[in-house]
Amino acid sequence: MGHTAMPWAVIIGMPGAGKTRVGREAASILHVGFTDADIQFEHDMGMKIPEFFEQYGEAEFRRAESELVCDLLNSLDGELLSLGGGAPMTERIQQELLRYIERGGRVIYLQADPKEAMERARRGGNRPMLAGDADERWKGLFKQRHPVFSALANAHIRTHGSTPQMAARKLADMISEKDVHIEGSGIEPYEVFIGDGAINHLPQVLGEEPVRVALIHTQPVQRHSDKARALLRQAGYQVTDIVIPDAEAGKTIAVAGGVWDRLGDAGFTRSDAIVGLGGGAATDVAGFVAATWMRGIRYVNCPTSLLAMVDASTGGKTGINTALGKNLVGSFYTPAGVLADMRSLSTLPNDIFVEGLGEVAKSGFIMDEKILDLLEDHAQALREYNAESLESEEFKAIVAELIERTVRVKAYHVSSDLKEAGLREFLNYGHTLGHAIEQLEHFRWRHGNAVAVGCVFAAELSYILGYIDRDLVDYHRSLLSSLGLPISWNNGSWEDVLALMHRDKKARGNALRFVILDDIGHPVHLDNPPVEAVEEAFRSIQQ
Repeated sequence: MGHTAMPWAVIIGMPGAGKTRVGREAASILHVGFTDADIQFEHDMGMKIPEFFEQYGEAEFRRAESELVCDLLNSLDGELLSLGGGAPMTERIQQELLRYIERGGRVIYLQADPKEAMERARRGGNRPMLAGDADERWKGLFKQRHPVFSALANAHIRTHGSTPQMAARKLADMISEKDVHIEGSGIEPYEVFIGDGAINHLPQVLGEEPVRVALIHTQPVQRHSDKARALLRQAGYQVTDIVIPDAEAGKTIAVAGGVWDRLGDAGFTRSDAIVGLGGGAATDVAGFVAATWMRGIRYVNCPTSLLAMVDASTGGKTGINTALGKNLVGSFYTPAGVLADMRSLSTLPNDIFVEGLGEVAKSGFIMDEKILDLLEDHAQALREYNAESLESEEFKAIVAELIERTVRVKAYHVSSDLKEAGLREFLNYGHTLGHAIEQLEHFRWRHGNAVAVGCVFAAELSYILGYIDRDLVDYHRSLLSSLGLPISWNNGSWEDVLALMHRDKKARGNALRFVILDDIGHPVHLDNPPVEAVEEAFRSIQQ
């Protein structure tokens, strides 16, 4: 199928929002072309827009404008396109913009502070729709247009208090980011945004209904929670800041109870919202609290670790641990959106970044072989990750692609099976032993590391039962170890591990149940295998 020409992004907004100035600067940052529909109109018609208005009237202007805009939406290729303030109010242009979005396009609503926009609009002149009392006319147009623009755009940028250069950087980041759409039976559709500055979507995803927002986060991510809090307050929400213990120590009924008390004291209602910011444990707790407070309120996940971005924050699994096991108490409850801001990865220690690669590799083993190719080709750079690594655009692009591909694997399984009745269980490749290791290590082992060992165990079990050959088992071991992930574990007895496997969420009655492979990209369920084979596979990772 041939390439279809389309703009990289379309910018809409009120007069004076800075569409031309900010759009041109963003295009320069991105090294792409920029077209302003108003300037193009004047060039094609050989006259200024006010002159055209005076000579032919608004109706004829809107007709000619829609001809031009619809043509640009189907002919510009890879450029940024800025539309005139009133263009998206024309029905034909609205329909064409919706078709453009369906083709994968991004319509960005540039929202400036009204006072700033009115002042710029007055200074700029050349605006027949603002003739007379310009400020009053602007306010009247805003009242008509804002609901339409908000509903039409699939991305929003607030530029309040930003210089044109700062606004252009926000715009360039948003245009460059990746977007994974998740929908399916029992799921209210939502987006996973991946890229620098993805957290700027926070007010857009929360929407205008919530009055109060609880920002649930851990202490180590204070820098990122400060940014989220500023965004929320700037957007007019009342923010309740709730700090919970880091990692698995935060996933307890006592912590959840403390959060419920804070919500009650602050007067949270069913129309308010929660933002979970941090690693996988923080987003798990935030989701669990959101699912249970008044039987469910809106929540948004802002994962700050690689593991959280590719696993915990997406898919709608929320939960806490008990003394008997991991995630035994929880709910399937999907977020309103997931904002994977890659800038937060720059503060990750090497070991926490590397453990996230365990879940990435797992997704490659069960579905997407391209993930494995990327891991293999860039193993050294990934293994040696440090705070400066993301300064390399090439490295950042690799990590972004790994995140996007892993999220797409998760989205495929979740969309088809939200409540883990069958297909979604394939995401648990490596997890049956992995969860047992975490439990026996009292959660001193990180999840991604335990999953890496669990994947080797599952591969060994697949080989012992004749599903795969020894080469594929060896490939598991060599790839995972090349990434700096562990492939063996020696700190627990077979009897303890077997008992925990029987309590695994996949288990049915007294029967063990595993996910194994019969090839890369082909996971299968294994019900009640011979215990001797399971023990042999377990012994193989005790090296």
